[in-house]
Amino acid sequence: MNQDMKEQLLSKRPIALLFQLSVPAVIGMIVIGLYPLMDGIFAGKIMGQVAMTACGVAAPLTFFNSGISTLLGVGSASVLSRAIGKGDKKTVDKIMGNLIFWVIVFSTIITVGGIILAPHFLDMVGATGEIKAYGIRYLRVIFIGSLFVNFTQSANMVMRGEGLMKKAMMIMGLGALLNIILDPILMILMGEYAIEGVALATITAQLVQAIVTLHYFLKKSKVVKIRQIKSDTEIKKEMFGVGSSAMMMQLLFMIQQIMLYKMAFKYGGDNNGILMAASLRVYGFSFIPLWGMSQGLQPVVGTNFGAKQFNRIRQAVRVFSVGGLVLAGIFWIPSLLFPSQILSLFGVEASIIAQGVGNFRLFYSVFILYGVMVMTITFFQSIGDGKKAGVIVMLRQLFLFVPAMILLPMVFGIKAVWFTQPLIDFIMILVGLFMMLGELKKLGSEK
Repeated sequence: MNQDMKEQLLSKRPIALLFQLSVPAVIGMIVIGLYPLMDGIFAGKIMGQVAMTACGVAAPLTFFNSGISTLLGVGSASVLSRAIGKGDKKTVDKIMGNLIFWVIVFSTIITVGGIILAPHFLDMVGATGEIKAYGIRYLRVIFIGSLFVNFTQSANMVMRGEGLMKKAMMIMGLGALLNIILDPILMILMGEYAIEGVALATITAQLVQAIVTLHYFLKKSKVVKIRQIKSDTEIKKEMFGVGSSAMMMQLLFMIQQIMLYKMAFKYGGDNNGILMAASLRVYGFSFIPLWGMSQGLQPVVGTNFGAKQFNRIRQAVRVFSVGGLVLAGIFWIPSLLFPSQILSLFGVEASIIAQGVGNFRLFYSVFILYGVMVMTITFFQSIGDGKKAGVIVMLRQLFLFVPAMILLPMVFGIKAVWFTQPLIDFIMILVGLFMMLGELKKLGSEK
């Protein structure tokens, strides 16, 4: 982050910062979301709804990589923005070396473990037959790219923490465009190995992104550079402390989706499993831009927190929360108005769509409020309070959701599989908002 960007974060109007930082970040995250969305659409159109479902049920298991890249990226970005706010160049110079060290360690573990344990993962989801067979083949290729995706996504978050939203967006956009181009080409060329072609298109795009990102930090960056690659005790402690709540959200999101698939197959058979696969593709694509907007909030809150400008933090949180509501509404309204047309994009049979439109709308019922929930979690991460962010995540996706998902379908049947998540989310949005308002009120009170 150059001095000019720091001054903007400390003085520019929050509404102007929202457009300057969040618009490119939102576009960048939409681009990231195109990976699984286009995989699902091409698989459904070219190979059929069974292959689309296989890619869908395998997707939650790739959150092992998402969890690690989020842990390292969010944690490092938080350390970076606060260090810049304090003028601590010594810490800034160590961030990338520490990040790369841990990317290599975790990616090696995930690659080996993922390839060996892929069949057991799919058993947890409840996949059987052709869906399971396709899923195993897809996962074993995807996990080969763990190093590329973990480095690219975590380093991309550091770029955003530095305030370089446009550059981060361009790198992710390059990978997404390449993935979209390669998907149909490799699926058609590889014939009976088309499912491997879907995965190969993804990891090829991730490799290109990793090379471009590495080149930036080695040759182009003027502030955050790759120096000695090693673990740093102080940075590691802060990185894990802040990033663990973000990682936990990814891993618990994985558990959440596993539960949704398992209960959909259990109480509604393959038809509901197919419908859930398409619904979660749409849900994931809708959700990820909200994280883009929150990544615009992160350097604003982090830098002003380091500079002790607490009133600006309050203003920024208010502006970005309203922005989150508007952004969520852009995806929420079409999903409620045109569910049949959206689900048909994934090659889902008309009879399955006709039976599931009501459940799809139920699943999306409180989505418009998710923008506030994401800003709440990001606020706590940005001020270095990973514990409160972790409490929100743990309550939402583990302590409330898992018991409810086990118990409610026993009483209400398949309908409960679709209404449990929005019910729990509504409760946690209220709890998180209450916690954030209390913390905002306390900021600066020690004076």
